[in-house]
Parts: sequence; C-alpha cells; structure tokens
Amino acid sequence: MLAVHIASGVVEVRDAPLPDRPPGFALIRLICGGICNTDLELQRGYYGFSGTPGHEFVGEVIDADNASLLGRRVVGEINLDCGECDWRRRGLGRHCPHRTVLGIVKHPGAFSEFFTLPERNLHALPEQIATEDAVFTEPLAAACEILDQVAIPRGGDVAVLGDGKLGLLVALALAAHGAAVRLFGRHPEKLRIAASAGVAVEVASELPRATYDWVVEATGAAEGLRQAIAMARPRGTVIMKSTVHGEVAFDAAVVVVNEITLIGSRCGRFEPALELLRDGALPLREMISDRFPLAEAPRAFARAAERGALKVLLD
Repeated sequence: MLAVHIASGVVEVRDAPLPDRPPGFALIRLICGGICNTDLELQRGYYGFSGTPGHEFVGEVIDADNASLLGRRVVGEINLDCGECDWRRRGLGRHCPHRTVLGIVKHPGAFSEFFTLPERNLHALPEQIATEDAVFTEPLAAACEILDQVAIPRGGDVAVLGDGKLGLLVALALAAHGAAVRLFGRHPEKLRIAASAGVAVEVASELPRATYDWVVEATGAAEGLRQAIAMARPRGTVIMKSTVHGEVAFDAAVVVVNEITLIGSRCGRFEPALELLRDGALPLREMISDRFPLAEAPRAFARAAERGALKVLLD
C-alpha cells in the first residue's frame, strides 16, 4: 500500500506493508483525510515526530471483529487508551498516561491506504452526512469540547481569536450553541465563511482589551496567547486551542492580578460534532481549499502550508 511518511521536515510517499489487524481493531481503508495544523507542526518537528501522520479521516471498514461495522463509513476518535485505567472508566481515555495517538504518538496515522484503530474508537456515519462534511468530525469535536469544559450561557459574549481552520470551527460551534460570538481574524475571505452562518466578524487591526468574559485563542501562533489574555476581563477565562511547537512566553503577572483562568483544550467527544453534522447547517465545504490524491501528499502538505489555505484533503 501507499503511506505518507514524515521525517526531518520531509514529506514523502512510500510503499509500505499492509498493517496487521490485532483483535478488537478494525482495518480501515482511507476514503478522505484532512491535513490540519498539527500535521504541519509534526512536519516542523513537534513531538520529534517520524512516521505516518493523519488523524482527521473518513474511512471504510474492511475487516473487523464486529461484523456490523463491515463496509460502513466511519470516523474515529484518535486517542488509544490502555482500556484499564481510571481515566478510561471516567470517559476521559484521551488522558490515559499510556495512550497512543493516531498519527501523532506511537500509532501510524490515517494518511495511508489502510490503517487500524480500535473498534471502540469508531463511529459509523449516517448516510445523510456527506464525506466532505464528515472529514471535519475530529476538529469539530475539538471545537465542541469547549462547551464540555466551560459553562458558556446562551447569549454569552465570546471572542474567538484566529480565523484559521480551528478558529472558524470554534466560532461556528459556539454560535450554533447560542453564544454571541465575535471572530477576530486577518483574512476577509475566511471571515466571510463564519459571517455566512451569522457569526459577527472583525478584521483584527486593533484588538479590544479587557472586554470579554470568554476568549478562545486559536491563532496557531505564539503571540496569540498574549493577545487573548489582554482581551479577557478580570476573572475572565481564556481557552487555549493552539498547539505551537516550542515555548510560549506571556506576562504571568497579568493573569494573577486579573485572576484570569487559563484552560487548555484539546480533543473532544464525537457525539456533539456528529449532531451538528446531521443538522447540515455549518458551511464546512466552503473551508475546503484544495484536494489531492494520496500519492501527491508532498504537494498537498505544501498547499496546506501556504498562507491563506484552509482545509486540504487527501483522497
């Protein structure tokens, strides 16, 4: 089979053996995968990564212990927990200290013709959800995770900082929840996508200071956290979504004096995301900038890294 491989900043496509399917795992054929900022950070050296990336996918189950999964289109949660720890029992297996992570930590990713995941990680897709929408399930779940972590009331004023892929999804998910969202970004063509769904948008020439009780930082840049902290009111909450390779500096005195809460926010449950996808109200396909066959993954990664690019798909 063909498999994408990243090492020392280089993206290439290699011939690889078909993966073995352990008991309790499904063998999945890739239908469509999405390149996200984490994949680009892996290319830049995040986690010292070397191997096959990819964790946003729609696939078809080719082989499984559970016969009801055979032939089904599926999406999959990316954290593989040990199955025995307290985190798993609490429904938070993504924090298992022994976990591996699809395409990120010690488990080959979805950017290959075939790959494996535990059957318990899989969600079969309803027919009404198109593949082009379903490929957004994992990042949309990460956006919805904010609502599991923070009690934002309907009508609550929320600032989202960053108009990239994740910032747009966060703004759309919080607006669908009923929050009064204002998305700050630098790219009018991206902001228009959120505006088409009723989100208030603003080109961020000069950001407001001490204005919001909730600020979501999704810029993907080191300076984004400093900006988000400055936008929060005293006793406000900053939700941190960016995974930036390297250290991020900020003035801790501001956080302490203004009693600002910082919340790291990563993966989320798939169920809320799939509910939003069933509704079909989010303008997700407008976020697809380009698509390439798997064999052209180096071109696809280069395209995804271009300034202004949103979601690039691998078929």
